[in-house]
Amino acid sequence: MSGVEVRLGPVEQIPLGEGRAFLVGDEPVAVFRPRAGGLHALRAICPHRGGPLADGLTDAGTVMCPLHNHQFALADGTCRTGADDVAAYAASEEDGELVVRLG
Repeated sequence: MSGVEVRLGPVEQIPLGEGRAFLVGDEPVAVFRPRAGGLHALRAICPHRGGPLADGLTDAGTVMCPLHNHQFALADGTCRTGADDVAAYAASEEDGELVVRLG
């Protein structure tokens, strides 16, 4: 799926410091809203054992998979603990709405 832009509703549906999972076409996407500000979107499934990244603990720059504690950079999806990287997508706020771009 390339060049897809999707509006996913109000940004406020994602509490500060948390993530939420969405299905964009057939792609599972986790969108995070760190307390430090900004929005980040990653493929929602940990490549290690399929953990739900949207349910992971976040800090200003990483999300930790809730199953086996692998950590992924919110900015680019690189894994800091030895698992494969996950795809990162563009996420932004436009007129109060969450917009994710794949591809």
